[in-house]
Amino acid sequence: MVLPLLFAVSFISISLISPASTATNILTPAQNLTEGQTLVSFNKQFELGFFSPGNSSNSFLGIWYHNLPLTVVWVANKGNPVTGSFGQLTLTRNGGLLLYNHSTSIVWCVNLTVMANSPILELLDSGNLVIRDEETESNNYAWQSFDYLSDTLLPGMKLGWKLKTGLNRFMRSWKSNEDPSDGEFTYSIDPPESPQLVLRRGLQKQYRCGPWDGARLSGGYEFKENTVFKPIFNSNSDEVYYTFEVSDKSILSRLVVTRFGQIQYLTLPNHSQEWVMMVTLNRENCDRYGMCGTYGSCYNDDPNCRCLKGFKPKSPQDWSLIDWSGGCKRKHELNCSNGDGFVKYKGLKLPDNSVVWANYSHEECKVECLNNCSCMAYTIIDVHGNGRGCVVWLDELIDIRDFPSEGDEIYIRMARAEIGMYTLVFQFN
Repeated sequence: MVLPLLFAVSFISISLISPASTATNILTPAQNLTEGQTLVSFNKQFELGFFSPGNSSNSFLGIWYHNLPLTVVWVANKGNPVTGSFGQLTLTRNGGLLLYNHSTSIVWCVNLTVMANSPILELLDSGNLVIRDEETESNNYAWQSFDYLSDTLLPGMKLGWKLKTGLNRFMRSWKSNEDPSDGEFTYSIDPPESPQLVLRRGLQKQYRCGPWDGARLSGGYEFKENTVFKPIFNSNSDEVYYTFEVSDKSILSRLVVTRFGQIQYLTLPNHSQEWVMMVTLNRENCDRYGMCGTYGSCYNDDPNCRCLKGFKPKSPQDWSLIDWSGGCKRKHELNCSNGDGFVKYKGLKLPDNSVVWANYSHEECKVECLNNCSCMAYTIIDVHGNGRGCVVWLDELIDIRDFPSEGDEIYIRMARAEIGMYTLVFQFN
């Protein structure tokens, strides 16, 4: 990344924001922000400045809640700290953003492809740090921190994809309480074609919700409107994202991926100084990805895992030892040319690895799946908000869970011999 030498030479002569001056939420190219100085949002809810986490001697540029015990929600230079006691943030006249350390070397920067005519850096009431043109009042920002998440999702932040640019906005845990650099866990919408929320440890899936069924993420009963927050899912040709808004703006709310891989909703009631954990999304045994293997469904009672009707354990010995990871196999093998059909299962968290086909009707989706010997199941759900969508599975079904009251229905391919044994809709052994 090549930057004009002028930036490194001239930044020293630019005036500083006086610590004694009235708190401001704006930085202009005529000013610098240094250690001990901050920007404070107009509503006095968020603050931008330099902080040192825990007992660390390193310094980071970040955003936290104003007038609360330090609770950081965004970090700029999380993988490249400022060492020593000197850090300086500069907004260039072209709208670039430069963060220097004590040796005047650049440790973090924002280079813009679309330059603002009269750029300003502004900390908004939402906690979003933006570069915009001072001459306009629109939300057409040249750059915004909400596009580059840390470990926290605030109301109005979008977790997901800008499809036209390929930008993937995902959360990543801190490495430790004293180190905000990249930790082991990521939380993202994956993939945008058949969106669902996935927690990974490295490359390995740990927890999953989805796909979107038109009302909520399948299997994610926490992802529905309640008295504290309203979850929002959007899918169109421009963006696919999850966000949430709070019902009472006097109650602070945030979603966090902890360094241990927990996904937690926390709230801070008005006039309180202590965060309250509302829910941990991945707190139960059945939240573990693929716990019951292929064609196994997870229950919260004992035993946790049972094979779907028409299936049996691949290894009865392992299942007797409470090792369900091997999953289940069919009692009757499929024969694509000899009259396979479908059996309806109800009240389930839909399996992983779904594929969205065209906006077929139920009958059209059934026929298309039946004519494809690789198609193991199908359902009709409102994935993209257009009223209907044919969703299919082209491989073995995994990561299924029992949700009798709020689950979805799925039609699983079965052999003719198995279908002939049942005349009613069934669920599980």
